[in-house]
Order: sequence, then C-alpha cells, then structure tokens
Amino acid sequence: MMPTLFSTDDFYNETVAKTFLQFYENTTRVVWNQFMEASWNYVTNITKKNREEMLHKDMERSQHMLFFGTRARLFKIARFQDPVVKRMLSKLQNIDKAALPKDELREYNKILAYMETTYSMAQVCLNEGPCLPLEPDLEEVMATSRDQKELLWAWQGWRDAVGRQLRITFERYVQLSNKAAKLNGYVDMGALWRSKYESDTLEQDLEQLYQELQPLYLNLHAYVRRALHRHYGPEFIDLRGPIPAHLLGKAPAGLVTEVGRAEEALKQMPRKERDGLPPPLSPPTPLPGNMWAQSWVNILDLVLPFPKKPPEDITKIMRGQHWKPKKMFIEAEKFYASLGLLPTPPEFWKNSMMERPTDGRELECHASAWDFYNSKDFRIKKCTEVTIEDLLSIFHQMGHIQYFLQYRNLSVIFRAGANPAFEEAVGSVITLSVFSHKHLLNRGLVSHQHQDSEEEVNFLMGIALDKIAFIPFAYLMDLFRWKVFDGTIQKDVYNQEWWNLRLKYQGLCPPVPRTEEDFDPGAKFHISASVPYIRYFLSLVLQFQLHEALCKASGHMGPLHRCDIYNSKMAGKLLEDVLKLGSSKPWPEVLEKITGQTEVSAKALMTYFKPLLNWLVTENVRQGEILGWPDFSCYFEEKYTDKVTFLSLELDPNQANFGQWVLLALSFVMFLVALLLACRLHSLEKRSLAQDTSIQDTNLQDTNTLKTPPNTYFLGIAMEPRQAVKRQWILLGLCLILMLCSISLTIWIFTQHNRKPPWMKAEWWSWD
Repeated sequence: MMPTLFSTDDFYNETVAKTFLQFYENTTRVVWNQFMEASWNYVTNITKKNREEMLHKDMERSQHMLFFGTRARLFKIARFQDPVVKRMLSKLQNIDKAALPKDELREYNKILAYMETTYSMAQVCLNEGPCLPLEPDLEEVMATSRDQKELLWAWQGWRDAVGRQLRITFERYVQLSNKAAKLNGYVDMGALWRSKYESDTLEQDLEQLYQELQPLYLNLHAYVRRALHRHYGPEFIDLRGPIPAHLLGKAPAGLVTEVGRAEEALKQMPRKERDGLPPPLSPPTPLPGNMWAQSWVNILDLVLPFPKKPPEDITKIMRGQHWKPKKMFIEAEKFYASLGLLPTPPEFWKNSMMERPTDGRELECHASAWDFYNSKDFRIKKCTEVTIEDLLSIFHQMGHIQYFLQYRNLSVIFRAGANPAFEEAVGSVITLSVFSHKHLLNRGLVSHQHQDSEEEVNFLMGIALDKIAFIPFAYLMDLFRWKVFDGTIQKDVYNQEWWNLRLKYQGLCPPVPRTEEDFDPGAKFHISASVPYIRYFLSLVLQFQLHEALCKASGHMGPLHRCDIYNSKMAGKLLEDVLKLGSSKPWPEVLEKITGQTEVSAKALMTYFKPLLNWLVTENVRQGEILGWPDFSCYFEEKYTDKVTFLSLELDPNQANFGQWVLLALSFVMFLVALLLACRLHSLEKRSLAQDTSIQDTNLQDTNTLKTPPNTYFLGIAMEPRQAVKRQWILLGLCLILMLCSISLTIWIFTQHNRKPPWMKAEWWSWD
C-alpha cells in the first residue's frame, strides 16, 4: 500500500518515487479502463444516462490525476539518477484539466460533452422534408453534386446547424482551458498543447516546414483553380483570386452505384419546393465529400492531367467483388501480419463497431481507435462504407491499434506515441504502400499491369489532391486556436480571423457572407471535440520520411511512389522496434532509430511528388498562371466588425444603424416641410394675383389717387408679395435639393454597410 502522507525526506528518495509510480500504475489501469468503457458506451449510444455516467467517470479520472499529479510535483526530480523515473514523474506532473477546481471541472466536462454531442447529432433539414446527418448524407451531397447551389445548401446548412450552436459555449471553453493550463504552469492552453512535442523551437520548425512545402501547394492550387474556372466559369472563379470553399467536394463523373439517401430526400419534397432546387442527383459512387475543403480528391475528374487515361474506379471494383466492411478490416489485418507485426486479439473483433448500427440510436460516427488500458481490449469505432477511401481509413486506424499492441506492456505513462504526430503517421505510412499500383494490382483492385509516365502523373495527382491539399489546412487549424488561447484573436472576431487564416494559407473563401453570429471553425470535429490538430500537419510530413526509411529497409529500388513494403519482415522489424518504445524516449531518438535523422524533414515528401511538381510547374507556366491570390480578401459583413464608418465617424454597428435611420427620418421631415412650403407659396401666389387685380381696378376708378400695394412678410421682412413669392420659390428649391441629397446619402450609406465583394456574384448566395 502507498502511504497517503509523505515526510519531507521522502521527496528526495528515489526508492519512494518508484513505489509511488507503481501504486499509480496499479490504480490507473482500473480508473482509466472504467472511463474508457463509459466513454465508448456514450459515443456509440448517445443518451442522457450514458452521458451522466461518462461525466461521472471522467470526474473520477480527473480526481485520480489530481491526487497523483500534485504529489508528483513534490519530488525533487533533479536529484534522481534513473532517467526513466525522472521522465515518468515529469510526464505525471501535467494533470491537464484535472487542475481546475471541482465546480469548474464539472462545468468544463459538460461543455466538452455538449460541444462534441452537438457536432455528432447535428442535421440539416430540407423544407418540409427529412433531416440529413453529416455521415453519410451530407458527405454524399458534397461528393456527388455538380450543382453549386446544392453544394452551397449543404455547406451553409452544416455550419448553421453546428457552428452557430457552439459560438457562445466556445468562449467559456477558452476561458476554462486557459485556466487549466495556467494551473499546470503554462501561459495558455496552446502552450500546454505544444509541450507534448518537447521542443523549444516547435513553432519556428513548423513554419519552416510549411515554407518548404508551399511551392507544391501553390502550383496545385493554381492548376486546380484553372480547371474549376473551365467548369464553373468566370462568374464563380477568378483566376487571380481564392477558390470558393464549397466547390471542392464534387465526385468523379464516371462512377456509378445505387442512388444515395440524399437523392431520395430531394424526391420526397413537394413539387412546388423541389422546382426551386437543382434536379435530383444522378446515381454516383457516394465517395465521402469533404465538408471543409481539406481534401480535394472528389474533383479528380475535373483536374486529371491526362483525361484520356483515367484511373480505374477501385470503389466500383470493390463493390463488384462484393466487399463488406469486415472484409476491409481483415485486409488491413493481413497487411500488418505480412510485416511480422502482432495480430489483433479476439476482443477487437468482438467489441469494435465496424458499421453504423441499424437500431436507430444516436451515435458519433467519426472514426477512432481506442485503448482500454487492460492490455487486451482495443477497438475501432467507424461507420464503414465500401469505398477505397474507407479502406485506407481502416488501414490508418489499424495502425493505431498496432501501436497500442506494441507498447501495451509499458507503463500507462508511456502508452502513447513518441509524440502525437507519430501516432497518426504510423497508419498513414502503411496507406502509402496500400495505395501503390503494385499493391493494388496484387490484391486484384486494378487490372492494368503497368503505369506509363502519363498514368503515373495522374496517379500522383490523385494522391496530391488528398495529401498536398491538406497541408495548409492541417497547419492553420491549431494556428487559429493558439491565437485564440493567447488572446491574439478576440472573441468578437473569431469567424473573421478564421477566414483570414484560410485565405492566407489555403487561398479559399466562404461562398456566402459570414458574420460573427456564425462560428465556422466549430463545424470541424476536432475543434468541437477539443482535439489538437498540429499532429496531422507533422504526421503528413513524417509519414513520407518513415515511408522512405521502410522502403529502403525492404530493399525497394526505384521511385518512392512505387514502393510497397507488403510482406517485408525487415521493414516490419524496423517499425516494430520504434513502436515498442511508445513515449518512453524523446521523439528525436525514436525518429533517429528508424530514419537516421533527428529532425522532421520534408525532403522525402518532395521526392515522392517530384514528377507531379515538375509537370505542374511546366503546365502553369504554359498557361501563364498566377501563383497565389494577390489583392484579394475574404468577404466579411462589416456590420459585425468592431467599428463601422458613418459620416467619417468610427461608430459601433448599432450606433451607425441608428444614425442611418435618423438621417432617413430627417429626409422625410424635410420633404414634408418642402410640401407645406409649396402649399403656402401656392396660396400666396393666388392672393398676390387677386390683390394685383384689385389694385388695377381701383386705379382705373380713381386715377388721381396712387395706391401702394399692401406688403407681405418673408422670414420677418416686409416686402412686396411678388418678391416674397419669388424668394419662397427659391427656398423651396433649396429644400428639395437638400432632401434629395439626404435621401441619396442615406441609400449610399446603407449600400456601403451591406456591400458585396467585387469577385462574389449574386448567384453564389441567392436562391432566386
């Protein structure tokens, strides 16, 4: 048993520290296993009861972390000799959200559950029709539709259903996140997240990697923009500007399968309403359509370099061969076994959720791999569809499972990847072999025996639309949150700064005006679920670095994109040796063990895509393409920015709106004054004529007597009636001119405060 009280000398004693760590190990396995079970039950069956149980177990886990973490901080680590003990105590000191006071911790857990549940249960409803969830229905619309209005409906509907619901909650989430980080000794939550990489130069290293990869992305962006310009026309695509974010999710044209549920939903709409929408979808292969423009694979048919040599439809072949979800998992298992790696235990096949349940329960479909901390229970949760994309996703998730299996005998403290990026890279590196032409040919998923140079460029284009298009998105996701956490981005401009970053790094803009009532970042799972994202950027680079090392170990000769390490025990042994280390060693040591390098490098990635880059550069020069998007900015409604200009004054939006209405009211007052003045002038003129006639008659009757015409008054001055009438007509004219100027100014101000960008046409945002 571990004593609950320590003497001062105990914290200098390394033997006591080892006993403390062993006690932590024994209790953690139980506490964390119970939490994982409760979490699994909730995300696979979202009910109030399951949510309460998950929150209860999360509180128990946090209290456990708090107890051991606060005591771990008391040990005098600098005096210890064993590097393993020092590393374990150092990691244990970071207790994350458990550092919060109990009431705030309970609030924080509820916020996290609310945000993730809102995302998981969100649906977009057709008018008087069914409501569609993200997976698979909205993804299917994004993947299959060729109509920009329908794409816009799905794109905007999803953000309205999720982002707007999380806008206010996210502000409190940021406050509590930062408080937890400060209680752990970090300036904000962004700093705590970055600490996982054990690098003082992480931000500079990331920026350097991004700059090295930027030429590849800019050339791909320019080429894709030209292709979209040909398809959608200049009214939607400017060859010098950003790309509308909703136009990057359309599926290849030649792929055919059963009609999706989205089409059926459109058919069920009343005819009157359906007439206002695009025609029902033709039956395409429902490849996942990307809601966030982070992957562009579904526009391959529009951008194929050599359209006369299209790639084979692997999804169609899989379905023709009657693949089922379980077969896809078995195929992944075979690949890892061919490398001599560990088999998955029986519990995996019994407990995993490999398909969407058919009992109508609410659940979270986002694919994930789970370690239940008992060294035998590992699971995958995925709503699998029979597509090549889902097959590759399964290989990726099985990479997580293999990592769990390899380090399962380590301390719980070390049961994680060498750093978060390693965890993601392990599965992704395997997919590079799986999707090679050699491997697909051997597995009967393609029939062409060889690829010529043009077919290889087409092949690399398909991979680039997934991998290279992802580079800036993977980078900016956490740049945004880091800036939010450190206060650089204030809460009143969350959405504006989100799109500013997407413009800067991706060259994308929203297809409709966005406001601060929207919260578009929240429409991405990892933000609503509070999952750090920079791991995906680093893993994107790291997977090619690992691929190059494993290919070398397997004896591969030739271009890197042709390598398939299937059945290579040498490559498998090299991979196994680093997976077994978990996070017990600093990640540069782990990287050096497999690649001979201590730093993440983009060289292997650039080597992999070199044939495509050469082709893109040549093609873009031939077309005279502009790289980038000079002189453009994303549109953001000014009435929701901090200040607006009104009559050269910087005012709050509400003040400016009030001023507009006051100015308009004054215009109508002046109009009424002018109208009354006109009536008065008409009356005076009639009286003046009557007086003239009377005077003339009197003069004729008495020529010897000279009568002076009676005076009238104008602005308090006595004068002849004719002069008064003349001056009043002049005043009336001035009133009318001022009235017209006032109305014109009011209309101009209203227009300015609601103006549209010059590159955005009405068709982008109007259903009329």
